[in-house]
Amino acid sequence: MHPEEPDVSAPFHPDSIDTRFGELRIRRVAGHIGGEVLDLKIGPDLSPELFAQLNAALLAHKVLFFRGQSQLDDEAHQAFGERFGRIVAHPTVPAPGGTKLFELDASRGGGRADSWHTDVTFVDAFPKISILRGVTIPAYGGDTVWANTARAYERLPEPLKRLAEQLWAVHSNDYDYGADRTEISKERLRHHNEVFVSAVYEAEHPLVHVHPETGERALLLGHFIQKIVGLASTESQRLFELLQARAIRLENTVRWQWRQDDVAIWDNRATQHYAVNDYGDQPRVVRRVTVHGEPAVSVDGRRSRTRRRPEASNDAQIDALIATTA
Repeated sequence: MHPEEPDVSAPFHPDSIDTRFGELRIRRVAGHIGGEVLDLKIGPDLSPELFAQLNAALLAHKVLFFRGQSQLDDEAHQAFGERFGRIVAHPTVPAPGGTKLFELDASRGGGRADSWHTDVTFVDAFPKISILRGVTIPAYGGDTVWANTARAYERLPEPLKRLAEQLWAVHSNDYDYGADRTEISKERLRHHNEVFVSAVYEAEHPLVHVHPETGERALLLGHFIQKIVGLASTESQRLFELLQARAIRLENTVRWQWRQDDVAIWDNRATQHYAVNDYGDQPRVVRRVTVHGEPAVSVDGRRSRTRRRPEASNDAQIDALIATTA
């Protein structure tokens, strides 16, 4: 080995390993969010004890990463998701092969989610958990970044906390797609207008909600916000930008460099994420399973509500409200 080259075969530093969760060994990836679960093959057949440990670790780390999960095919991916709850399909984008999987293919118009968001906040009962699997990974680029929105709230100055706790916002899938993008291909814009917004949804959520399992308070923001209720549009935008900037500060984030067959699981109730669009024309395909959630609850106990949704002819169509880009 050349003297200046790191010893990549060396074990992880012991201080980076979290051993609080039974049999699991979890390498801390960043200071305030993200853990890589070591030496575990995930699937629907995990024992109840091991699954409970995994769920507890997810609540603590907000996002968990798993290298080399080649044993998962589409069927096993969905069956594993069902361990967390009822899985649901995308309301407007067709799933591959009649599954409930949501596929993001960079060669198609809707395959690049390069804007900060929490999944599907345009419905009242937005997803609680998402499970993303790397199917085709580019040779370079295409990382995903997550932000810890519970820590972002915790680090707000007290006057901002008190203000944010009083406010509600309207979220919609019919948002300003070009607001933060300097370049948009015609194909991506067409996909957004003709597919993603083929049916329009709106929901009203508190800017600060209480996590139903941990009791933590977290900011509920992201690009689906249209306006803050009761404020003029300019005031709404300025306040959104102030709080959103707090949510995505670098010390609140973790960045994952994908390899083939990697899996990421995140708590959608306490995170935002962003897919970095820096891989050019290389192929990038990821598939996601989405787990149904429940309406957010404000600090004073009020619950999120639906403002607008298309007419649904059956329960299956209503269930299909939950999912979006990853």
